[in-house]
Amino acid sequence: MTKGQIRQSLSGYYDVVTTDGVEYRTRARGNFRKKKQTPLVGDWVEFKAQKADEGYILEIYPRKNQLVRPPMANLDTALVVTACVQPDFSSNLLDRQLAMLEANDVSPVLYFSKYDLLTEEQKAKLDPVLNYYAKFYPVYRGSLPARPETLETMLANLHHQVIVVMGQTGAGKSTLLNQLEPSLELATGEISKALSRGRHTTRKVSLLPIGDNLLADTPGFSSFELLEITKEQLPTLFPDLVAHQADCKFRGCMHINEPKCAVKAAVEAGEIMPSRYANYQLFHDMIINQKPKYR
Repeated sequence: MTKGQIRQSLSGYYDVVTTDGVEYRTRARGNFRKKKQTPLVGDWVEFKAQKADEGYILEIYPRKNQLVRPPMANLDTALVVTACVQPDFSSNLLDRQLAMLEANDVSPVLYFSKYDLLTEEQKAKLDPVLNYYAKFYPVYRGSLPARPETLETMLANLHHQVIVVMGQTGAGKSTLLNQLEPSLELATGEISKALSRGRHTTRKVSLLPIGDNLLADTPGFSSFELLEITKEQLPTLFPDLVAHQADCKFRGCMHINEPKCAVKAAVEAGEIMPSRYANYQLFHDMIINQKPKYR
């Protein structure tokens, strides 16, 4: 048996690349269906192959994470593309994405696109917000398409990573992907939306080499549901809240109604950005109000 990583999935076939760079086309044994397991792009597997195009996956190694859309496993980094304008900046969507990345042990890198389109007045209003996020995450401001030196800087500290690009519709995910890997030729812009809908929902998922990293050739995901997060887990997914929670009077403080809550005090003192705490409260209410069948 040989160990390798699934780099592409299409129509029941899985292209697996071994640690020494040899590629095999494989299929999954029927026992995976009985176990209700599906191999995913990014999985490390053991397989057996007599020929390069006649292999069989025998075992899937434990995953560090797994995402539904795109269907991938063992992601390391997400480039989160967020528009400053056109569409307007949404802290709710960004914080939802960041919480779910944290829950799945995926490290975010934030790229605020279309920053160059802001007026000086708009920049003065948005800069304190971006500076706040920069305390907890790598943050880059830029144009669309991005400057080559900005891309180079963003990738400089990423090595041997499995990377996916994600963000809201219209923020520039496909544009950024095309810059990172021009051979993708992903459709972009308003004119191509209807034409590209089928292409972007294809069941094909691939990982492409870019430097010493692997890049998912999909625009990724634009939003997350919070169905898999418990109310107890939620406070641990906000690093700015975590920084204060040890000073709360009650262990396991949810930072909602408890007295002598250090997080609420930090919000009042301006140490935690109000929109972050407001989104935290909203997510908390969403989780506790979910129907039992989704819990």
